Amino acid sequence: MPTDFTTGGRTAENSAWQYAAAPGELSQLNGHVAFEWNCMDAWFEEDEEVHAHPADPFHRIDIRHSSRHVRVVVAGETVAETWQPVLLFETGLPVRSYLPKPDVRLDWLVPSEKETWCAYKGKAAHFSFQVSGRLVKDIAWSYPFPNPEFSKIQNLICFYNERLDNFFVDGVADPKPQAPWSGS
Repeated sequence: MPTDFTTGGRTAENSAWQYAAAPGELSQLNGHVAFEWNCMDAWFEEDEEVHAHPADPFHRIDIRHSSRHVRVVVAGETVAETWQPVLLFETGLPVRSYLPKPDVRLDWLVPSEKETWCAYKGKAAHFSFQVSGRLVKDIAWSYPFPNPEFSKIQNLICFYNERLDNFFVDGVADPKPQAPWSGS
């Protein structure tokens, strides 16, 4: 049952809701109020502003330096190749390889207007690649100023492996992962 939320003389319409009588296991939610994320001006966990969604205490992210050989192919061209990727392992998501900028064809890199937020890592800037006369939109991202606990990936470039022609690790083509953003 949606309702308005008023505070400080301002009202956000249809921004809060609660079950009149939640069914089954959801009955634990009776008497609690939920808020629509996009209707609020800001969200906080303790004194820190949250930009994407509240952190899940059962979600884990590990970052490890590696000496694997990684090669990225976009539009038939090798756009990145490194022997020093930084691997990010995140609960329920594909392993991501963050690459040092000197190992990426920056002359083909085109900054995008797209920005995304990760509740854990922070705000990501996205990039397209101008390769062989073709613009491949929003194929990579970077965290210029990640949340402090993720400084190991600061300013490194990561690719949407699922959108690439090929992504090789130690000379073997990696299968395209399935992730929520595989088609975007």
